[in-house]
Amino acid sequence: MGDTPGPTEPTLEEQIAAYQREFQDLDPQVEQIVSALGRLNRRMNVAYGRQTATLGISNAEWEVLKALVLSGAPYQMGPGELAKRLGLTPAAMTHRIDRMVAEGLVTRDRDESNRVRVIVELTAEGREKWLEAMRLATVFEEDLLQDLCQDERDALGEVLTRLLRRVEHAQPDAGGRLTDLD
Repeated sequence: MGDTPGPTEPTLEEQIAAYQREFQDLDPQVEQIVSALGRLNRRMNVAYGRQTATLGISNAEWEVLKALVLSGAPYQMGPGELAKRLGLTPAAMTHRIDRMVAEGLVTRDRDESNRVRVIVELTAEGREKWLEAMRLATVFEEDLLQDLCQDERDALGEVLTRLLRRVEHAQPDAGGRLTDLD
């Protein structure tokens, strides 16, 4: 009963053929690129989620750790700033921070110079989890790109960056999530 696989996702070719059947104006080359990027992103997120799970953290917690590290030493941000950066509601951010404080990944304290302001700070344990996740991700990413020579890596990086810039220009408010995934 539990061993029976569910329906499989159609191949890219099958998907494109079905789309073309239903929508004749489809450019199959564009659809192949966009669909491949979407599938790659989804599968990479699953792989990263499995890696962070081995460390006892979720992808959601990883995002907070990453945001704090990217802020630079002393790895502090306000909850509102974190929520905005991650595209979350303040309530969702509070829930996430609560979990992370309980797990010892971050601290949450009042700012001594402005008692109204709250500061979320990365702990040594949180930084170690971030470093270990980076070590795992580096192995996964090197394996992912192993079949590409340096010129192909350079070209792929440049092309994807151009595509990202186009989307960021056309959708400047799309950096966060449309809905909360917690």
